Amino acid sequence: MVAQDSQAADRVAGDPLGETRVLVAIQNAIGEPGSGSSLASVQRISRGMSHFGEHALGWFAVSATGAVVDKPRRAEWLGVGVSAFIAHAASVIIKRIVRRPRPHDPAIRIGVGTPSKLSFPSSHATSSTAALVSMADLSGKKVPLAGVPAMGFSRLVLGVHYPSDVIVGTLIGLTSSKAVQKTIVPRLKRRLSGRDA
Repeated sequence: MVAQDSQAADRVAGDPLGETRVLVAIQNAIGEPGSGSSLASVQRISRGMSHFGEHALGWFAVSATGAVVDKPRRAEWLGVGVSAFIAHAASVIIKRIVRRPRPHDPAIRIGVGTPSKLSFPSSHATSSTAALVSMADLSGKKVPLAGVPAMGFSRLVLGVHYPSDVIVGTLIGLTSSKAVQKTIVPRLKRRLSGRDA
């Protein structure tokens, strides 16, 4: 009976998968902010990542810097920004259609402010995955991909997204990156090479 009541409460709270328990478990494992625990610093790092990824602005800055510094690969660097933009735009549109509220259980500690009360999918996970996958393909190295789970985990640590928000956001970001690399980056290359000729 208790389990049924708990499941019913999850459904009422907009958490049909019972993901609130996952967020609470993650936050409890990390520790209270200011508790002196070394794990508590994870929340501070997560907050910094949140500010960097807000509206994909950090990725636009990386894209622009790369395009200026690495002229032979300007098209690819611009593709990083285009991927992040398209992924972010897609996430915003989906959010407005689905209208899933962000985690709001009293047991969850919200570690950062958000510009929207809508949760699904995570725009941070979406745009960051798009940018980081593009950067990995651009560099030929897998190192940038380490940022994908890091950004996703930061959204859970801060209590502003459910795991499914992050997972779906990651998939949208991956799809956006591959689509941009296949369709838009080649056009940018042709246009920029014609301008340099």
